Amino acid sequence: MRYKLTFVVGLAAGYVLGTRAGRERYEQLKKSARRVAQNPAVRNTAETAAHQGREFTGKAFHAVGTKVGDRIPASVAARVRHLRDRNGSFPEDDDWGTSNT
Repeated sequence: MRYKLTFVVGLAAGYVLGTRAGRERYEQLKKSARRVAQNPAVRNTAETAAHQGREFTGKAFHAVGTKVGDRIPASVAARVRHLRDRNGSFPEDDDWGTSNT
């Protein structure tokens, strides 16, 4: 209950502060966020983090697979296999159009 109350209070405070700032401030924040997102250093860092995340996920998947082994119900194993086949195991290119260069 305490967390819900904190969330509601934060939401209300954000709404009030946002409405007082107005449309002009919103446009300034949006322009700043776009500039940061297009910064080559930020893009490279995000790309590196995504690549490392894919590597970690692959290693974790392998580790869990070897430890769990045959204890996974057949229906779960079939669903995971289906999802892996549908999406590809771990594609080299992601949906964001970045490359690992």
